[in-house]
Amino acid sequence: MQRPACMDNPAPRNTFGTMADTPAPRFLDRTTPPHVATLILISGLSALAMNIFLPSLPAMAAHFQTDYSVMQLSVAVYLGFNAVLQILIGPISDRFGRRPVLLWGMALFMVATLGCILAPNAAVFLAFRMAQAVVAVALVLSRAVVRDMYPQDKAASMIGYVTMGMAVVPMIGPAVGGVLDEVFGWQANFWLLLALGALCFWLIRTDLGETARVSGKTLVQQFREYPDLLKSPRFWGYAAASAFTSGSFFAYLGGAPFVGTRVFGLDPSTLGLVFGAPAVGYFVGNFLSGRFSVRFGINRMILWGCMVNASGLAVSLTVSLLGYGSVVTFFGFMTMVGLGNGMTIPNATSGMLSVRPRLAGTASGLGGAMMLSGGAALSALAGWALTEGGTEIPLLVIMLMTSLMGVAAMMVVYARERQISR
Repeated sequence: MQRPACMDNPAPRNTFGTMADTPAPRFLDRTTPPHVATLILISGLSALAMNIFLPSLPAMAAHFQTDYSVMQLSVAVYLGFNAVLQILIGPISDRFGRRPVLLWGMALFMVATLGCILAPNAAVFLAFRMAQAVVAVALVLSRAVVRDMYPQDKAASMIGYVTMGMAVVPMIGPAVGGVLDEVFGWQANFWLLLALGALCFWLIRTDLGETARVSGKTLVQQFREYPDLLKSPRFWGYAAASAFTSGSFFAYLGGAPFVGTRVFGLDPSTLGLVFGAPAVGYFVGNFLSGRFSVRFGINRMILWGCMVNASGLAVSLTVSLLGYGSVVTFFGFMTMVGLGNGMTIPNATSGMLSVRPRLAGTASGLGGAMMLSGGAALSALAGWALTEGGTEIPLLVIMLMTSLMGVAAMMVVYARERQISR
């Protein structure tokens, strides 16, 4: 069997071939497919880099002698640059291979993290924080690696297992960051990210062989492949189903802190406890995707996930309109939002990557950028719609309308597949 390409090899080839000749994964053996633990860790690092330091923002503002609002930009610049990079990462990895792009991305992430630790002022910190978004390679390419190795339905199942780890990170990341800040100071959060980045670099180098069938085209030619992907109604259907379903969750992120503190009067510790309700549902939804996607097919799983998401929000909105809204009903029904996302996103991602298999990296990056940029807009919309003295109803309306658009997007996919089958 041919040895996988190394970091400096300009033309890596797929090491494993088809499923028929794919060997069983052996941990730390890059002549076999990467172990699922490696993919979970590198994708989880992307989520951890997003939120572990959030409890430290006040301390960071004091350290840099600047306003809290300035330090909050560390979230916005990260998301913005992350969305841009996801568009670029896919074609680059389709051209040069998954492994070298992952290795370079992780190396740059470590440099940027060290820059955050040593930054002399807020401006320099924000510049390095923006550069940290290069860790987007981990999320984009962990999914593309799975699609390289498995057919559509099996890929959805594996992506479900891989992203289960990402469901845990939002629940524990801020809690870990808060403890590290209290005991060692805010820099400890970034030292942890640096250590995990080094671990991921080592795992990629020792466990992850090249999985992509590199196109052989120039980078310019690779970017010219975008129109071929964008002309596919099925790609747009899968991408929109994922973006709208996850958009309801991003709207929740933008509005739930206000609802919890201003509408229901929760203290920060209690809010932190109930805020993770969607993550519990997301974990279960990812497990269901891993368990049942092969049996039922991705289209059914996506549609069911979109409908679970919308149903939970419809019931929650009805309860609130009838005057029975409470902390229990609002946050309790958010578990269904997480459940629907966990069923939809892995399967929709597999669908996006399967429309044009040769452009799996491109599709992963473009779909991720759509999801992230749309989510940022919905998060801002939710914050704008909620006003002092108001209720949770505007947020629930935004979330429900978004989730229903996800159902409609999936109908596009069904309609297109009926056309193709004729």
